[in-house]
Amino acid sequence: MTFRMQWLLMPPAIIVAAPCCATVYLTVEQAQAQLMPGHTMTPVAVTLSTAQVAQIEKASGVRVREREVRAWRADSDAMFFVDRVIGKHDFITYALAINAAGAVTGLEILEYRETYGGQVRNPAWRAQFSGKRHGAALKLDADIRNLSGATLSCRHVTDGVKRLLATHAVIAAKR
Repeated sequence: MTFRMQWLLMPPAIIVAAPCCATVYLTVEQAQAQLMPGHTMTPVAVTLSTAQVAQIEKASGVRVREREVRAWRADSDAMFFVDRVIGKHDFITYALAINAAGAVTGLEILEYRETYGGQVRNPAWRAQFSGKRHGAALKLDADIRNLSGATLSCRHVTDGVKRLLATHAVIAAKR
């Protein structure tokens, strides 16, 4: 058998691109301390019903992927959420603080797993969400500045915030 024939009989090599390692910037507890300093946080068990999912999707224009909502209520009646959205290929885990009046008071990126787009951790970019409420347009390139090289991360975090604001409105109406 010639070398060329041996080469053709070899199994094809599988090339796997290893994803970038997840970078953990903050734990949930650290994010709670940064976004809601001095407040006592109590976990809130939230499982969205089919009707609530439909209401949130209609109000936000964003698909609800998970019915279980990771939420905490502060002693001030503010809410703290931990959520995740898909970046380009993998999840971005973030925390959102919403005050009792329904306005965003802070956004932190907890874990970032993508190779590109980590600029969403920029404090000036995240600060754009402060004061936003349910019903705000929250449209990338209009209300929220896009970051070159981080378009998908910017779009998906923005959509996630919009969805969580709608979720907060549904949860608050339930009380």
